[in-house]
This record gives sequence, structure tokens and C-alpha cells, in this order.
Amino acid sequence: MLAQAVEHLIKNIVDFPDDVSVKSHENARGELIRVRVNPEDIGRVIGRNGRTANAVRCVVQSMADHKVRVDIMDVRK
Repeated sequence: MLAQAVEHLIKNIVDFPDDVSVKSHENARGELIRVRVNPEDIGRVIGRNGRTANAVRCVVQSMADHKVRVDIMDVRK
């Protein structure tokens, strides 16, 4: 559910929503959600001083009942 929420949030921010990929992994520290976006959208997703990325992380953490980490990466072609 969290990965789907992150995907929905990110796809509405970027210019290339078809390039958005969200994958969720469980590890010893909790859940890890990896978000990959088009290199042209990385600045839009991170935002000025990381504000957009921090807002996404805050929303996801408030929805979760466990520790969640969100990593944002760009897709290299």
C-alpha cells in the first residue's frame, strides 16, 4: 500500500510519469521504498533544499505503522 501511495504522489509531480518505478523491500531496519525517475525529473522530485522529498517521506512515514525509508534515484539510460 505504501509503495502505491508513493508512486501516486511521484507520478503527479514529474513530467515523465511513465519513467517512474517504485519498488519496496523489507530489510532488518524496516521497509525500503526505492523510487526511480527520469533524470530530467530528479530536481522536481527532490525540490529546493530537499523540501519535496522530505514532504513525501513525511507523508509516507505518517501512513506507516513501522519504520520506512524512501530513496529517490534517477534512471540512467
